[in-house]
Amino acid sequence: MAPDPIIEFRDVRAGYGSLIILNGLTLDARAGEITLLIGPNGAGKSTVLKTFFGLLRPAAGEIRFHGRVINGHEPAALLQQGACFVPQGRNLFPMLSLLHNLELGAVTLARPERAARIEAVLDQFPHLRERLHAHAAALSGGEQKQLEIARALLLRPRVILIDEPSIGLSPIVAKSVFALLRRLADAGTTVLMVEQNVRSALAVADRVLLLEGGRLMLDGTAAALLASPDLNQVFLGRHAPTKDLRGDQ
Repeated sequence: MAPDPIIEFRDVRAGYGSLIILNGLTLDARAGEITLLIGPNGAGKSTVLKTFFGLLRPAAGEIRFHGRVINGHEPAALLQQGACFVPQGRNLFPMLSLLHNLELGAVTLARPERAARIEAVLDQFPHLRERLHAHAAALSGGEQKQLEIARALLLRPRVILIDEPSIGLSPIVAKSVFALLRRLADAGTTVLMVEQNVRSALAVADRVLLLEGGRLMLDGTAAALLASPDLNQVFLGRHAPTKDLRGDQ
């Protein structure tokens, strides 16, 4: 039996001013799973994350989080409800230390709780503990991405939205980031991920959703798509979804 949906889009239209990117999009992401969004450039993948997190307002349709409609909720409200967003690129305070970046990520917590959670997060990122007092700007690309994820985890989110986690990372570091996301999902966190490194992401994902033109074109198991000889064509939006890619739902 499939887990319950945590994130739901129902006939959502959204975009940037008069430019509509999501065209009546319907999809969901389920509890404790990694759901991977793939598709060609401009398909609407990052727009899904931004619209859910309140950075874009839907022009039509309905977005639900744990069954509750959240259309128009601000990002701060979504954080309070247990969702966090790790956007593409670097979003750190470069001239502050790694420790200060973490502290700012937990600024809403009381000081003793903040310290305890930072310690718990550093246990998951032992290499960051070694660089605790280094400026964020002095960290490698992999260390910066780990710091962004670590900062997001301080609020113990139930849902992580993450956009291109492997961008700019070496294959070894990217593999460690994917492995971390898998561990988080196995512990009950729902992950909705956009990633261009499709083969590596499919290896840790549970489900894959193919978007094209702001619409859902395929909803299947990651394992089935990874094994498909038509993977490249599917990713590029040039192959019609076939029944055998859907697997057991």
